[in-house]
Amino acid sequence: MQTPKDIVATFSIVGFDPKTQELGIAVQSKFVAVGAVVPWAKAGVGAVATQSYANTSYGPEGLELMNGGKSAQEALDELIAKDEGREKRQVGVVDAQGRAATFTGSECFDWAGGVTGPNYAAQGNILVSEATVKAMGSTFEQTEGPLAERLLAALDAGQEAGGDSRGKQSASLLVVREQGGYGGYNDRAVDLRVDDHPEPIKELIRVYGIYSLYFADPATAKVIPVDESIYSEIVDALTKLNYLASGEREEDAVYKAFTAFVQTENFEERQRPRGEVDQAVLEYLKQQAERA
Repeated sequence: MQTPKDIVATFSIVGFDPKTQELGIAVQSKFVAVGAVVPWAKAGVGAVATQSYANTSYGPEGLELMNGGKSAQEALDELIAKDEGREKRQVGVVDAQGRAATFTGSECFDWAGGVTGPNYAAQGNILVSEATVKAMGSTFEQTEGPLAERLLAALDAGQEAGGDSRGKQSASLLVVREQGGYGGYNDRAVDLRVDDHPEPIKELIRVYGIYSLYFADPATAKVIPVDESIYSEIVDALTKLNYLASGEREEDAVYKAFTAFVQTENFEERQRPRGEVDQAVLEYLKQQAERA
């Protein structure tokens, strides 16, 4: 049987980090803009990946069920029970207690299936083999660091193990945390999409590296005191970048110039009180000065 071209054939992993309470999904597909269809998550509630003739109502409805007290498995069971097209569907769910569930309908195209483990569910359809979901699961379990990085590592491992048998096109990463969004106004700690690219996972990893430089969780930032040596480094770099007049070292002028640099480069989420500096911002400042 020929595989339909409009099917959301993909592989994904949904995960939970009990330390940070983050929930998230990483997904890749031979399908344009997969991030607009598959991933759904809400801080303190759960995460859902809906794919293979994706029923996008599974996202908001699954989150509503978990918000009402249902476990991941209970929410999934209720979703598929009322869906006449369930045998074409594939879903992965994790709740805010780390309980995970996955479902693959009998009419999904081979290879199709999923695995669950502590705090995650990995699934895929139209894959080269089951090695993809196994690689995602084992990599997630063995990788240290922030949830976003564990999800990306798992997705990359899934691709290396075979991935989507039809090829590659788009990828997405969504991680939610209470007040995790820009300015703390929403829960989208990470919301990145590569909608059309020959190497979507590699590009997603590259974009995440840039994103994390600007918007990493403040709790993970390495903050250092501005001693005399670091003060001199800041002054020299700001002078070279024309934010500070030559020979100027007065504290108010230096702080004003550094603030201008931070705001110009969109580092306001990583700005520290006077007397402290985020090491990542300091290194970026020095690199820019070296290139000037």
